[in-house]
Amino acid sequence: MAGCRPTSSTQKLNILSLNCWGLKFIAKHRNARLQEIGTQIANAEPQPDIVGLQECWTQQDYLAIRERTRHILPYGKFYHSGIFGGGLVILSRWPIEESSMMRYPLNGRPAAFYRGDWFVGKGVACARIRMGAGKRDIAEVFTTHLHAPYEREPHDSYICHRTAQAWEIAKLMRGAAERGHLVIALGDFNMIPLSLAHQLIEAHSGCRDVWRLIHPDSSIGAAVDGVEMARGVPTPSAEFNITTNGATCDSILNTWRWDSARQKDLDKGRNHHVDASLEDPRAKRLDYIFFSSGGQTPKPSSASSTGMSTEWTLESAQVGMTGRHPDLHCSLSDHFSVECTLTRLTPSSPDDAVLGAPETSSVGQYLPPSTYDDILEMTHKYMRREQIQRKLRLGHMGYQLLLSIGCHIGVWWAPYPFVAFILMLVSTVGLSVGIIDGLMGGLFIGSEMRALKEFEWEVQTARGLAEVEREQRSRSGQGGEEGIGFQGGEDGIKFHGGAES
Repeated sequence: MAGCRPTSSTQKLNILSLNCWGLKFIAKHRNARLQEIGTQIANAEPQPDIVGLQECWTQQDYLAIRERTRHILPYGKFYHSGIFGGGLVILSRWPIEESSMMRYPLNGRPAAFYRGDWFVGKGVACARIRMGAGKRDIAEVFTTHLHAPYEREPHDSYICHRTAQAWEIAKLMRGAAERGHLVIALGDFNMIPLSLAHQLIEAHSGCRDVWRLIHPDSSIGAAVDGVEMARGVPTPSAEFNITTNGATCDSILNTWRWDSARQKDLDKGRNHHVDASLEDPRAKRLDYIFFSSGGQTPKPSSASSTGMSTEWTLESAQVGMTGRHPDLHCSLSDHFSVECTLTRLTPSSPDDAVLGAPETSSVGQYLPPSTYDDILEMTHKYMRREQIQRKLRLGHMGYQLLLSIGCHIGVWWAPYPFVAFILMLVSTVGLSVGIIDGLMGGLFIGSEMRALKEFEWEVQTARGLAEVEREQRSRSGQGGEEGIGFQGGEDGIKFHGGAES
């Protein structure tokens, strides 16, 4: 009968993301910890429906987790990438219809072999998950682990790569949102809130950071970081960092951040209790869950309208997996998990689903032109660095080639056999190192420069569109100094250069 409200039910979707710290041969108690991670995922309340794991490097650890979680998460995918593997895993309550692994064009340097980012082939693990028979019952899940900082900003030489990686995953998320699917992106993004990478993801993907939806005034870095000190807030306690700031890394509650003396005590079976009310100046949030629903602006469920809706809203977000291993008494990982619950009110009949289907999409936002200028300046600075590096590496190869020729000539006049041996050893080792350096300078840096030029072009294009949009808004009397906000949503949440209003 016309005008009758259809019956409906509330569906919940529980999501969990965790960096497992499963480095083979390096991470301590790896097997025991990852087995316990699987056990705790299986026993979690509420039970997770979709899980994204990072730094799960080995098939052995993946299978151990799968064995313990198969009864609630029967579907899973271990993603292969690079020389040593990308360490990415997606587990799901529902079938994974499609899957792919997209490697980042910019991902560190092979010369930094002791860091390993380039060798593991970091990228985005993508999975299309069907949660039901309806057209809108599809979730596109992306999990990633962006390049680690290693140095404090502004001296972080990898910030350009990490920002470019954020741009790449934002494009994938935006494409999924434009298809009208539920978009979930989760992982260790190695960035702080409101950084350039964070702003790019939220503005260009149409997705929102679940933690800042609920805690818009949460910290934007560790208490000792300049950006956080500028806010003038007191140093938070460990408990406040967990419950309000969403800190997942470097917490004093995490045993892997303790000093060596207390870690040795753990190895000897002597446990230590840490008071959660103590100040926690170094804890920060590096792990995130972003989401959007049907191309519309995400919002907390408390802000939802009372009308029928088939779109997902955010109910809650929390930091989890803060407990310790029951026998070893160490933290399960050097990170805590980030978890959230999404809800939606679904009609009883598939035919009623169109009532909640959006007619327009809010995907396609822009930051202020000045923000793009900052990214371009950072990119140009890094390109100049790499141009110098290429000259130095190619020059080193040329020098070693000349030295090798000189050593071979010197052998003819060597007065003693051991002198000839030393000359040949210097020639062989030096030329080998020079050739490797030359290959990195000529081939890798050449490839890196081309990827940087593509990134530069895309950012310049986005800047131009942002400028045009700003002029149009200015002419229409809406003001033009701020970035383009989210254009949908009854709660009025908008972006202005990464801040919320």
